[in-house]
Amino acid sequence: MANIKPFRAIRPTRDKAALATSRSYDQYSKRELKAQLNYNPYSFLHIIKPGYVNDINLSGEEKFKMVHKTYQNFKDQEIYKKDTKPNYYLHQKSYGKDVFWGIIAAVHVEDYQNNIIKKHEDTLKEREELFGNYLGIAGFNAEPVLLTYPDNNSLNRIYRKYSQHRAEYEFMTHTKRLHKMWIIDDEFDIETISEEFKKMNAIYIADGHHRTASSNYLANKLKTENPNHTGEECYNYFMGYLISDANLKISEFNRFVKDLNGYTSEQFLEKLSEFYTIELKGEKVYKPSKKHHFSMYLNGNYYSLYLKNTNYKINNALSDLDTHIIHKTILKPILGIYDLKTDPRIKCLPAILDKKQLKKEVDSGGFKVGFGLFPVSVDQLKAVVNEDLRMPPKSTYIEPKLRSGLTIFEIND
Repeated sequence: MANIKPFRAIRPTRDKAALATSRSYDQYSKRELKAQLNYNPYSFLHIIKPGYVNDINLSGEEKFKMVHKTYQNFKDQEIYKKDTKPNYYLHQKSYGKDVFWGIIAAVHVEDYQNNIIKKHEDTLKEREELFGNYLGIAGFNAEPVLLTYPDNNSLNRIYRKYSQHRAEYEFMTHTKRLHKMWIIDDEFDIETISEEFKKMNAIYIADGHHRTASSNYLANKLKTENPNHTGEECYNYFMGYLISDANLKISEFNRFVKDLNGYTSEQFLEKLSEFYTIELKGEKVYKPSKKHHFSMYLNGNYYSLYLKNTNYKINNALSDLDTHIIHKTILKPILGIYDLKTDPRIKCLPAILDKKQLKKEVDSGGFKVGFGLFPVSVDQLKAVVNEDLRMPPKSTYIEPKLRSGLTIFEIND
C-alpha cells in the first residue's frame, strides 16, 4: 500500500513561473549558470547558490543556512507563495512527440523503509548524510523524486479531465520544453488519487535515489530527537513526481574508452570475438536494434557486436542487462576497467545528446573506442529490483527530467 498525500506547495506566482524555475544545478554549464545568475533575479538558482551576487563563497552548514535565508527572502518578496490548502499537482512536460505527465505529491518515507518504494541503485552513506543535513537546515524539497507506478485507468481519467482545462502554469523553456501544471483541488479527485495508490503493492524509484535516501536519513534523525514523534510530521515525507511506467522514457548511456589496454586494434577485435559475432558496418552511423546487441566505433568505422549465447550465460535479471554484459565481457576482462565510477579511462554519456555521438567523441581524439547500447526496458528495470539486485552505474537515462522550484515542499511545515 503506497501512502501519498496532498500538500500545501510553495510555488512561484503565475507571472514568474517561467523565470523562477530552473533545471537541476548540475545540468548547467558554467557559462549558462553565470548568465542565469547575472540576468535573472527570479531564478531558483539564486537560492541554491547564495552569495553569488555579493561574490561570497560559502560551504557546509554556512551555505545551507544561507540557502534557507535566501529562500525566505524569495517568499518575503512574494516571488513564491504558499497554497492555502493541501492539493495534488498535475504536471505535464512535452517536446517533439514526447508527452510526459505525472502527479506531484508528498510521499511517506516509511514506504521506502518497508520496500514498497523500491530502488535499483545503491546510495553512498556520506552523500545521504550530507544531503540529509542540507534538507534539515534549508528546510525544503525543491526537486521531486521521480517515481513510477503501474499504468492506472482511474489516474489516466483524472489526467484527461484536467488537461482539457486552462493550466495554472503554461510556459516554454529555451530548450523548447513546454511545461503545464494544474492544481488538483477537487476533494473527490484527491480522494481517488490517494485510494488508487493505496491499492499498489509497489512503486519504483526511477530517478532520485540519493534524494530519497537523504529524506529517510533526516526523518530517522528527527524521529530520535522528537519524543512526541507521530509519524505524520512533514519531515516523514518527501516530494515525489509519480508517473505511469507506460509514460516513462528510458534512454541508454554509451561507453567511451581512452585506450585499448595495450592491445592493437587487430588484437582487440580478436579478443572480442570470443563473446561476439562481429560485423564491419563502415562509416555510416549504426545503432543496435535490440538487447544483447551493441554498436562499436573504432578507427573510423562502425561495427555490430552480437552476443554469442554459447559463451555467456544469463541466470538472473542483472545478467540480462546490456550494461552488465558489456562490463563482464569487454570492459573488465579485455580493457581492464573495473569501476565505472572511479576509472579515468572511461566516460559514459547519455545517447540522447547526439545521434553521431560515437563518431564525434572518438574522432575528436579523446577516446580510442566507443560502444553504443540498446536502452534498458521498464520491465528489465523492475525485474532487477524485484530480485533485490542493483543495476550497474549509468544504466539508464530516464525522462522526464524535472525542474527545480516549480513546487516546493516544506519539511518543517
